[in-house]
Amino acid sequence: MSNAVEFDPGPPAAFAQHFASVPDYAPFKNFFWYDWGPVFYRGRLDGSARVLCIASDPGATERVALRTLVGDAGQRVQGFLAKLGLVRSYLCLNAFAYALIPSQSAGGDDVLDEPAHLAWRNALFDMAKGPQVQAVIAFGAQAQRAVAKWPGKAGTQVFKLPHPSSHDPQVLANAWRAAVVTLRGIVTADAGGNATGANYGAQLVEADYAVIPRRDLPFGVPAFMGDDRWLRAMAPPQFASVSRPHPDDRHTLIWKAPKSN
Repeated sequence: MSNAVEFDPGPPAAFAQHFASVPDYAPFKNFFWYDWGPVFYRGRLDGSARVLCIASDPGATERVALRTLVGDAGQRVQGFLAKLGLVRSYLCLNAFAYALIPSQSAGGDDVLDEPAHLAWRNALFDMAKGPQVQAVIAFGAQAQRAVAKWPGKAGTQVFKLPHPSSHDPQVLANAWRAAVVTLRGIVTADAGGNATGANYGAQLVEADYAVIPRRDLPFGVPAFMGDDRWLRAMAPPQFASVSRPHPDDRHTLIWKAPKSN
């Protein structure tokens, strides 16, 4: 199948039913960009994933794409997966189904312990951790707290790594570099993947990013979705094509497209 016609047709019935049963976030809506609704996943829901990635929450770009981890952070994660030789056998989920307002993260953490949310999230993780999963990667504090509360992680090695949006580039690169070395000895690379390429240097550079594959995105998204090289090449570089303008950030998104040549 050519890249031109590859797309994610959506979740299988069992996952769709579970996603549709996400507990109500309304009691916690002041902590989230609630009115935009939930975003649930990116990657394989068919049991073929060998790495399960857990991040914190979907961002503004993810809301437009309808898939998680597709913006700057997602393209960094895609580059990380590429260093393991994975081009398709992964699944990305979140600790929160709704976008968390950073200044409200302490209150948002209450959701991690709320019984209905805890049960729903652990059931989702259980569904996602099929027999092919060889490692679980928790990116950032919220993801690590969520995974710590998940009994089903037992028997699978869990890697606790800085979030891809970490503000300490050296800590991020050092932790991700070490994880790549270890994970290359655990995770089976995909056919067509390359697990022998360059690891991270002192900090992440453009070569450490990877474009989000068409197979991870819904049909009909524009060609630049999941590929922000044009933004990062600006002077000064920019890192998001979708933003939430203040003060109406709870109800307005601004989406910027590259100019055609």
